Amino acid sequence: MLVLITNNHSIIRYMAKPNKKGPTATIDIYCNQCKSPLFKYRKGGKGALVKCFKERITRDFTTTPCTCPECGIQFAREALVRGTPAFKIIRGKVFFK
Repeated sequence: MLVLITNNHSIIRYMAKPNKKGPTATIDIYCNQCKSPLFKYRKGGKGALVKCFKERITRDFTTTPCTCPECGIQFAREALVRGTPAFKIIRGKVFFK
């Protein structure tokens, strides 16, 4: 993280962008209600699935963004995370293997 202090003493913080190359292992993301596949995604780390960067999605099974193609529920919201387009996952709507 880079911190800059301007002449009027306000603090500007610049967060690092996500790694473009990213991880190589992919996970499959499914709808929690109807179990249909949504994405194949290159996830980094062992934690919970909170957000999906659009540049890391290797295969997209959805027809409209953030909506399950089978049951039609909204499973995410489009957002900018650190200046990069991403989907913010709604907790409990998806699971991954």
